[in-house]
Amino acid sequence: MAFIELAGVTKTYTKGEVEVVPLRDVTLAIEAHEFFVLLGPSGSGKTTLLNLIAGIDRPQQGTLRVGGVELGKLSSGRLSDWRAENLGYVFQSANLVPVLTAYENVELPLGLFPLSRAERHRRVLLALEAVGLSDRAAHLPRQLSGGQEQRVAIARAIVADPPLLVCDEPTGNLDHESAEVVLALLDRLNQERKKTIVMVTHDPRAAAHGTRRMVLDKGRFRPEEPTR
Repeated sequence: MAFIELAGVTKTYTKGEVEVVPLRDVTLAIEAHEFFVLLGPSGSGKTTLLNLIAGIDRPQQGTLRVGGVELGKLSSGRLSDWRAENLGYVFQSANLVPVLTAYENVELPLGLFPLSRAERHRRVLLALEAVGLSDRAAHLPRQLSGGQEQRVAIARAIVADPPLLVCDEPTGNLDHESAEVVLALLDRLNQERKKTIVMVTHDPRAAAHGTRRMVLDKGRFRPEEPTR
């Protein structure tokens, strides 16, 4: 059984009187510990798919299982608990709270767990160490570079040690050098910590870091075409 399984998944939205169908009868399997990269033009349904896998949205039709759990059958409260325990989401923008330090931003997700102060402290330090920013723990976001902010965001995503990381254009706002640092970090999380990663990107250089790449176009999957 694959770690992520979509079978016959359809998702529709209504905009005014128009029905938009970003995903229609989609079937996909992603194995545990894959670094799966999703490419495709704007409006192809990539972010919709990420939000379904992340349990932020639900399909109208079909089944979606992550780690053997059918997300569509969970209540809203249980789905929220599932996300806290199983998912780290990395956005294109770091979305750090500007008045909190790097340490405090990383600590935020742990407020959902019944942990002692000492255990929260241990986990935050481990997460900051994993992204190479132990020496920036007391810095505010405005005192960090764009690449450092994104690494803090990744530390926040992994502080609860979820098995799944979902990344929506995580290097889209970064210069080449900062992007390579972030991608190398994702590589290490995949290879050394065995995180399953699902990443959307428009950047072929970022896509090259994936262990498997697919293109989503008009709600349908096709393999990435070889680069000539």
